[in-house]
Amino acid sequence: MAVADPQTLYLAEPADARIVEPLDMMTLIYQRRSGITHMVGEPVPQMLEAMGGDAVDAATLAARLAASFDLGGQEDAAALIAERLAELAELGLVERVAGA
Repeated sequence: MAVADPQTLYLAEPADARIVEPLDMMTLIYQRRSGITHMVGEPVPQMLEAMGGDAVDAATLAARLAASFDLGGQEDAAALIAERLAELAELGLVERVAGA
């Protein structure tokens, strides 16, 4: 996999386009559009919630998450979040914004 670009913008589907159901240590996310159910762990549900309806880059999302969670070093957190965002885009849970 290529290195994730922290400057890339990502957009999550609206909250009403998915059903989120916590299940012990995992969370099930059903996408209405695709009909696919994803089984994910933390921090995916928190990332999707923090994205809201905004197109965000990794640094912006890291700052939003840092308001509620201890992320350690902000630069390290942004790099890790960039990797997770790229993975979520591959799964179809978020999309890269055109032209980003």
